[in-house]
Amino acid sequence: MDGATYQGIALDGDTALALLEWQIEMGADVPVMDEPVDRFELPARVAAPDLPPIAVQAPAAAPALPGLEDDRAERLAQAEALAASATSLVDLARIQEGFDGIELKKGARNFCFADGNPAGRILILGEAPGDEEDRQGRPFVGRAGRLLDQMFGAIGMARDATDAERAIYITNVLPWHPPGNRDPHADEILVSLPFVRRHIQLVDPDIIVLLGNVACQAALEKRGILRLRGQWTQAFGRPALPMTHPAYLLRNPAAKREAWSDLLSLAARLESLSV
Repeated sequence: MDGATYQGIALDGDTALALLEWQIEMGADVPVMDEPVDRFELPARVAAPDLPPIAVQAPAAAPALPGLEDDRAERLAQAEALAASATSLVDLARIQEGFDGIELKKGARNFCFADGNPAGRILILGEAPGDEEDRQGRPFVGRAGRLLDQMFGAIGMARDATDAERAIYITNVLPWHPPGNRDPHADEILVSLPFVRRHIQLVDPDIIVLLGNVACQAALEKRGILRLRGQWTQAFGRPALPMTHPAYLLRNPAAKREAWSDLLSLAARLESLSV
């Protein structure tokens, strides 16, 4: 930097470097030239030379690959045929466990088919197994399951009751645990439905309880459990009562009052059907 000048004053290299560092510390980051520069000015366009047109050949069409819709339709048809072939719950469990049309199966530990007394008057349809259910291979055995037992115990019902009048039977829309406890995808619900329908046909309950949004989506093609809960409807050809999932009640204890109201409505409906 020998021979540098600042405002007409000759500077040695060390002084010029110190001055530059001081300017940087003061926030200067753009050099200012002797003539102003308009950095927003666009460069002048250069006219393109006249060239003969180039003939562009359209690429050949790529070969058609099987679409997702076709794949889903094939898996759904397979699920319907397999489910229809089941003549008992044992048969259905074996067939559904062997069905490979749902990717969730590859990441799950265990197949969670059902729990409780299939002779019971109430079938409870949940969503999908959680972590604890996946470990044990039974639906509703975690915290939500314990709350479910307490809820139905309050109206004299239990999954381990031998008396059909007091027994409940529990299953889920999906028998496989979704990763990260995520909601099942619409495709997974659709392909599982043939097994759910056949399951309900074989158990033949008097009443179905739809626990949570996924069960309502599968049975009613509707979501919005806080709006649907407590309103009697029909699902799979039977009286059905949507209720909030016990996992929701664990997160929102104030909602237990509404759940208790739904349980009383369920008990009253059972009594009326017995008359």
